[in-house]
Amino acid sequence: MSTPAVKLPVPRVPGRRGRLQDIPVDGRKRVLLASPRGYCAGVDRAVIAVEKALERYGAPVYVRKQIVHNIHVVTELEAQGAIFVDEVDEVPEGAHVVFSAHGVAPAVVNAASARGLHAIDATCPLVTKVHREAVRFARDDYEILLIGHTGHEEVEGTAGEAPDHVTIVNSPAEADTVEVKDPSKVVWLSQTTLSVDETMETVSRLRTRFPELHDPPSDDICYATQNRQVAIKKVAKDADLVIVVGSANSSNSVRLVEVALEHGAKAAYRVDYAPEVQQEWLDGVATVGVTSGASVPEVLVQEVLEELAGAGYRDVEQVRTAEEDLMFSLPKELRQDATGRRDDRALGGRGRP
Repeated sequence: MSTPAVKLPVPRVPGRRGRLQDIPVDGRKRVLLASPRGYCAGVDRAVIAVEKALERYGAPVYVRKQIVHNIHVVTELEAQGAIFVDEVDEVPEGAHVVFSAHGVAPAVVNAASARGLHAIDATCPLVTKVHREAVRFARDDYEILLIGHTGHEEVEGTAGEAPDHVTIVNSPAEADTVEVKDPSKVVWLSQTTLSVDETMETVSRLRTRFPELHDPPSDDICYATQNRQVAIKKVAKDADLVIVVGSANSSNSVRLVEVALEHGAKAAYRVDYAPEVQQEWLDGVATVGVTSGASVPEVLVQEVLEELAGAGYRDVEQVRTAEEDLMFSLPKELRQDATGRRDDRALGGRGRP
């Protein structure tokens, strides 16, 4: 059976080093390297889940959507035998399929079951928490205002838990126009990868219109998203330029560019790979801030630092604002090896920078 894969952008593979020139500027050239950055525990868990599924069951293993929103990670897993598809009806009956870290709606789970697929759920536990909140509030007949971006896989999954109770609010401006049936029974939830500041502005506007608006039982924006935004805020105030490593479809990476600009960076750009850094970005720049989204492996950041070093930015100062040590258990199907013994790599959450 021929299985159509998800249509991914062609990755821009790393090219020749030393493209950038070391041009003098006023002041000492340096890099402020944000920490924490890069992989979070949920991303690490999801990537390991695909790797271990390939080890356990052999290639191919199918993955619905991109396991995480990073073109380099997806390309590397494809090379190992993973096949990325848009929907489960593209997966051969009886095959193994992994659900991405962003989560899926119950309708997707049911569709996989109907095809006899062996499903492995790599949904980030923090996303699962939001799903459970949606189910609970819908059961109590609350109207749910889900702050997030229409079309994002995480939002589709959460909304799919209670489609008759969820209204998506895409921005603070939409908070001014959204309508509810009963202002006394309304609650807000959010996509986990949003800008903290913009989300709180949306909530504030909603509360102005609906004073009895209920809060979720705990913060929905994930710890890693918040930590990376706090770190880049501290870097941005001293940076002439901020470079964010991350893919264009990574919500948290795109938000980091916005947060950097909002908090003092004179310019900010997102790149997938080091060769995308442009010489003109460095004109007159003494201090470069560098960070990466929560789905970005550290090797890509190090390649950016090497590229910058060739342009004279060899002095790297780490700006650390938090320590992260959270780890998540792998999906239950992958916690043991083929002999039934507990696998040594049963946790996701390798040490992060």
